[in-house]
Amino acid sequence: MKAIKTLVAASIAVLLAGAAQADINIGISLPLTGPTSALGVASKASIAMWPTSIAGQKLNVIILDDATDPSLAAKNARRLVSEDKVDILFGSASTPTANAVATVAAESGTVQLTFAPIDVSTAKSPWSYNLPQSTLVMSHALVAHMKKNGVKTVGFLGYADAFGELFLRDMKVKMTGTDLKFVSEERFARTDTSVTGQALKVTAGNPDAILIVASGSGAAMPHKALIERGYKGKIYQTHGAASRDLMRVGGKDVEGGYVVAGPGMVAEQLPANHPSKAVALAHVQAWEKAFGPNSRNTFAGHAYDGSVVLQKIIPIALKSAQPGTKEFRGALKAALENAGPIALFHGTVNYTASNHAGYTDDTGVVMRITNGDWKIQ
Repeated sequence: MKAIKTLVAASIAVLLAGAAQADINIGISLPLTGPTSALGVASKASIAMWPTSIAGQKLNVIILDDATDPSLAAKNARRLVSEDKVDILFGSASTPTANAVATVAAESGTVQLTFAPIDVSTAKSPWSYNLPQSTLVMSHALVAHMKKNGVKTVGFLGYADAFGELFLRDMKVKMTGTDLKFVSEERFARTDTSVTGQALKVTAGNPDAILIVASGSGAAMPHKALIERGYKGKIYQTHGAASRDLMRVGGKDVEGGYVVAGPGMVAEQLPANHPSKAVALAHVQAWEKAFGPNSRNTFAGHAYDGSVVLQKIIPIALKSAQPGTKEFRGALKAALENAGPIALFHGTVNYTASNHAGYTDDTGVVMRITNGDWKIQ
């Protein structure tokens, strides 16, 4: 009898050891082609720098191209959860495609960490969490800066999609009770190659400031169009434009423009006691060693933050479940919502069961393009 018990115990130990070695599968949909490919390519390069294992578990990272197409992003996500049996989803890097992934995340009960801001209210996206700052948080920083600098009237020139509409909505929320108001609203498609007509309309009333809502190198075109129309007021850009592609493509026309971003974009300019300084510098140093000085960008930062979050929640989830199971997916969600504050390149997040946006209003920093560089305001 003792020998049988010993044999059974040994068999159980072998099974548990095998379970402990189960790989963690991570599924990612990115726009590696299409109008927001610059965002996806930067994210992919940052993901390549992720650790290959966490808490002794190997990470299998599967990346699919969604070509900036929401229908393809949804197809990718469904393949990742049904065929590849991923434990967690990431992506996509544009708001419309990230929304498509969120639908699949909710259907399958799989945590999604987005690389683009979406509406992560728990009723709408119960399994989705933003890695980028929400449009509401970044609107807070923009409105505060506008008020401080005497802006009263604002023009809107932004994407005619979910990202543009979210930002416009949340700017209006933050403007409530202030002297600020939008006096013109013009939209354009991500694929447009000219916004001359919209620029003429949005500048017609000569607002004190104009907010451009665009992303990557595509944010330079509307900025240049405003300058070419002779606009002399303040021009603001969102964190979607917090990339040196804006300066590379925009040249002297974007000089003096304001861009709201996460603190890591100006890591060296942060005070020594800033919670993001150390983690941001770690990413900047590793990234710029690989890609050269001043090559950091906001999208690579979001992907880097994804690895920081994984290193926080995976060890916790492993205490109660094994990868490849429904229980593990649930454990990752519980770990994320109970981890407490996590310092990231883009600020500090504190996800809870009722708050999937994570960041507080003091997260965003406003930078000014000065002599071809970022200067914190």
